[in-house]
Amino acid sequence: MQAMQHQMMGYDRAITMFSPDGRLLQVEYAKKTVRQGSTAIGMVCKDGVLLVADKRIVDKLIIPESVEKIFEIDNHIMTTAAGILSDARVLVDRAQVKAQQHMVTYDGQIDTMTIVKDIAALKQICTQSGGLRPFGVSLLIAGIDPNGAKRLYETDPTGIYFEYKASVIGEGEPEIEEILVKEYRDDITIDEGLKLAIKAMSKVIELKPEENRVDAAFITVKDRKMTKMPKEKIIQALTQFKKK
Repeated sequence: MQAMQHQMMGYDRAITMFSPDGRLLQVEYAKKTVRQGSTAIGMVCKDGVLLVADKRIVDKLIIPESVEKIFEIDNHIMTTAAGILSDARVLVDRAQVKAQQHMVTYDGQIDTMTIVKDIAALKQICTQSGGLRPFGVSLLIAGIDPNGAKRLYETDPTGIYFEYKASVIGEGEPEIEEILVKEYRDDITIDEGLKLAIKAMSKVIELKPEENRVDAAFITVKDRKMTKMPKEKIIQALTQFKKK
């Protein structure tokens, strides 16, 4: 009822207008968009970092390989998103340019935190500037820093960011987060992390081994290079989980 009153009074018509109880309603709408987005999970593993995402292919005529849900920012940094993916691509393009500029200027790879801060700063500007709308997307950004540190960050539409050991965004976030809290371990490997992510996602969406619905990528501490998870490993993890 209160939210309806706010709408009738016009508090949700401008991003710069606070409601009487101190809320920016347009930002809250953007957060709801993220919660309706396809699921994405990130983990810091013993041997690297892992991202697993639901492609959510809604049309049988779509070529599954054309649906991109995990993006490479630099060799050692990758990201996935939940929400409006066209918004995500704008942020990914910006991050890729930032990484390239850093390489040209300093002759070295950029660290994950610098990328996260730049993306979060742009998101925050869009919560306080008239004529703009918030980015309707949350990002999980995973990378291996030049010093070998494993990093996983989450940014939301407000521009805030936190570092995580494991995190989830999109559909079914509360249920999956509960599973991660119970079953995630600091010494989990990338292969074990893939199985845990698929197990958690299956609580929210119906996964079939023959479908190309799950996408996954990882970066190992040893190679420090983004690698797409082989399709065979994903199918194997799906099949093993179904048997259990």
